[in-house]
Amino acid sequence: MNFWVKTSRIVKLLFPKYIWDIPNLANKVYLTFDDGPTPEITEWVLEQLKLYNAKATFFCIGQNIEKYPKIFEGLISAGHAIGNHTFNHVKGWKTSNTLYIENMLLCESAISKRNSIKSNLFRPPYGKIKNTQAKALRQLGYKIIMWDVISMDFDQEISSEQCLSNVLDNIAEGSIVVFHDSIKAKEHLQFVLPKTLAYLKEKGFLCDAIGI
Repeated sequence: MNFWVKTSRIVKLLFPKYIWDIPNLANKVYLTFDDGPTPEITEWVLEQLKLYNAKATFFCIGQNIEKYPKIFEGLISAGHAIGNHTFNHVKGWKTSNTLYIENMLLCESAISKRNSIKSNLFRPPYGKIKNTQAKALRQLGYKIIMWDVISMDFDQEISSEQCLSNVLDNIAEGSIVVFHDSIKAKEHLQFVLPKTLAYLKEKGFLCDAIGI
């Protein structure tokens, strides 16, 4: 699976309707977590964020919300933002528009049952979505949230040290950074997240939830 760790300016210019970063003058960065909630790691992530008074955005899979509603409700009660990551983590490029939107709406339903605030944030699994799917989502009021930096914490072929470097060498004011609160990413995340939060605090960055 090929990703740029740091999304190039050219890509951002080619796809201006996607949100890649959030420029600001308050030294804010935006940590995001995909694929949860997951019992083995999500609650640990919440503990780490609380230690640093950091807010984040969790792009949740609908079926995981249904399986682990208490953990999901914990994200909300802790003041973090919630985003839609489809119900079954479907790949847009390989899914018809109708099925893709239906899957997204299933996730929306799972979120709305447990969250009084409607989420308008959507991140496509794998970062892969057809233009027609994105257009349909925008017509439904969604913002397509991509990223400026991806940690690659899910990649078993890199070291935890490299994963940390992916983040610290590339993060800047306004960056949207991708982590995963998933079993696959657990080992890397447990190494990287505390060090990232400590670094951001030392450098005077503020970790905020996406609120657009």
